[in-house]
Amino acid sequence: MKKIIPLLLLMLIPYFGVLAQTDLKPITEPIKIIFDTDMGSDCDDVGALALLHTYADMGKVEILGCIYSSGKVPYGAGIVQAINIYCGRPHIPVGANHKDDVGDTVDKMSAEKLAKDTAAFGNTIISNTDAVEQTQLNRKLLLEQPDHSVTYITVGHTKGLYDLLVSEGDAITPLNGLELVRTKVRRWVALGALGANNKKREYTQDWNFFKNGTAPYTKYLIDNVPVPMVFVDAGADVMTGKSLKQTPAGNIIRTAYRDWLWWYGKKTLDDQRPSWDLATVYYAVEGVGGFLINSGTGYLDFDPDKGCKWIPDKNKHMQTYINQKDGVAKDFADYLNMMIAKPRE
Repeated sequence: MKKIIPLLLLMLIPYFGVLAQTDLKPITEPIKIIFDTDMGSDCDDVGALALLHTYADMGKVEILGCIYSSGKVPYGAGIVQAINIYCGRPHIPVGANHKDDVGDTVDKMSAEKLAKDTAAFGNTIISNTDAVEQTQLNRKLLLEQPDHSVTYITVGHTKGLYDLLVSEGDAITPLNGLELVRTKVRRWVALGALGANNKKREYTQDWNFFKNGTAPYTKYLIDNVPVPMVFVDAGADVMTGKSLKQTPAGNIIRTAYRDWLWWYGKKTLDDQRPSWDLATVYYAVEGVGGFLINSGTGYLDFDPDKGCKWIPDKNKHMQTYINQKDGVAKDFADYLNMMIAKPRE
């Protein structure tokens, strides 16, 4: 007897090979996440937050709050809130750096235009100073969580976590930042140290850990973060964005990608963008899955002047380096494109 395959099944077949590679494990409870971004410098931050919302829709994560730690583009916090609203979670608190001491000075994503279009996106935060100060929000969010339960994701500059770590006790809690992180954070997952795991053991300098005045803050974190640290180097050849063409025109995720790509050499959604930040969120939620590889434990030799290099050491267990597998870029891109273009209720 011939088998009849439902139309829906036929539509999903192209994705089965991709989903099989992710090696998903049963979820016992959502992963509690604080998302720290420099949104505005690049559009992959937008994709990463969209991906995080899709995971939340699936019950895999709980987004505790978002931190915009890059101060020189003063409208990033407004974009973060607008994305949270579009994705159906207007309640997610947003904190921001109220200073302009770090960050890219160029508004590459039309962040000012988008943040000020409150009629279209419904955001009440426009400039960063409209949001809660980042350290105050970080301290409040952590205090409210069970011990050793929070994954802190940094896909932007390192100033947000630095400010938290060096903070003193206050009206929120007498615990200082170091004590608070040690007590409440399970691990720090960061996009950073790109290229540091090289065969020649040469120093490299990347955007997040070194550029825009962040190197001293990164050095402090590498030396002092009291919980396991994971550095993700993946997504450079994983191109995403074209799937957003299928989403509504009012989708701020689509609009932010479009505007950034047009700024970057008059490119379009078809040209897409590498997915460094999305790969970092993927790892934080799904682990290595079918696309990433754990390069083992060791430590990051970090010099604020020279750069950083990864030193493998089986006796060091506080730091881990994650790379992308060979030959998976297309399948990884297909999976991420599907996830960020998920229909929103």
